[in-house]
Amino acid sequence: MSHLISLIRSDEGQDIAEYAVMLAVILVIVVGTIRLIGSNANNVFSNTASSIQ
Repeated sequence: MSHLISLIRSDEGQDIAEYAVMLAVILVIVVGTIRLIGSNANNVFSNTASSIQ
């Protein structure tokens, strides 16, 4: 029983949760940036291809 109480009071689980939240925020920022850059790059390549033809 004392082992269970020490696990509940431990800060280790809280650290893991903080890292998971931080990783989720970073992933959202990276995915958003890639989508923004990807659509802009697609427009640039399309304009370049149409001007060459």
